[in-house]
Amino acid sequence: MSAAGPPAVWRDPLARSAQALGISLKEHDSKRLLRYLALLNKWNRAYNLTAVRDPLAMIERHLIDSLALLPYLRGRRILDLGTGAGLPGIPLAICSPRRRFVLLDANNKKIRFVRQVVLELALENVQAVHQRVEAYQPPRPFDLILSRAFAPMGRMLQLADHLLGEGTTLLAMKGRFAAQELAEIPASYDVQLINTRAAVTEGSGQLLSVARSEGPLRPGIGAAGDRLETP
Repeated sequence: MSAAGPPAVWRDPLARSAQALGISLKEHDSKRLLRYLALLNKWNRAYNLTAVRDPLAMIERHLIDSLALLPYLRGRRILDLGTGAGLPGIPLAICSPRRRFVLLDANNKKIRFVRQVVLELALENVQAVHQRVEAYQPPRPFDLILSRAFAPMGRMLQLADHLLGEGTTLLAMKGRFAAQELAEIPASYDVQLINTRAAVTEGSGQLLSVARSEGPLRPGIGAAGDRLETP
C-alpha cells in the first residue's frame, strides 16, 4: 500500500455495489472501508486471512457482503462471532459508529490483524477479543450476535447458547445453505428465514434469525422476506 492510500480504481466499484444494495456511503466511511481493504490485501499476502486474493473481488465478496446486514442491525451492543479478518464486524462498525462491536475469534493471527485495523482506522467502537466462543463470558448480554462463516447452526448453538440472553438475537449469514440448516435448530428457539437484497456469503441472500422462544415451543419459521426491526 502506498503512502497515498488505497488505489483509486477501487472507489467506483465500491460505490456502485453499495448503491445497488440501497446504501449511500458517506465519503468518510468509503475512505475507511478502502483503507481496511488495503490492509486486508497487504496482510493477506503473509497471513492467509482470506482465500480471496483479488482486491476487487474482496469488495463484493467481503465488504458488500458484510454491508448487506446494515438494515438488520438492532440495539447498541453487537457481537461478531468468529470474526476472522473482521468480517462482517469491521465494515459494519465503520458505517454504524454509534453501535459498539465486539469482534471475537480464537485465531491469534486474525485477531492481531483486527487489532491493527482498529488502531490504524481509529475505530473507537470496536473491541477485538482473542477467545474461544464457548469460553467467552461477556459482562452482560448482547443485543445482537452476528455470524458470517463460523459453523453449522447446530454446532454454533451448542457453542454460543450461553451468549443468547433474554432479548438477544443471533443473525447467521447462511446464503444458499440456510434452508438446509433449519432442521439443526432446536425447537426451544424461534427462527426466521430472511431473504436479503444481496448475495450474502456468496449464496442466495438468506439469513437465519434465531432467538430463545418466549412462548410455547415451536419450530417457528417466519415468512421469507421477514426483516429484523431496524433502529
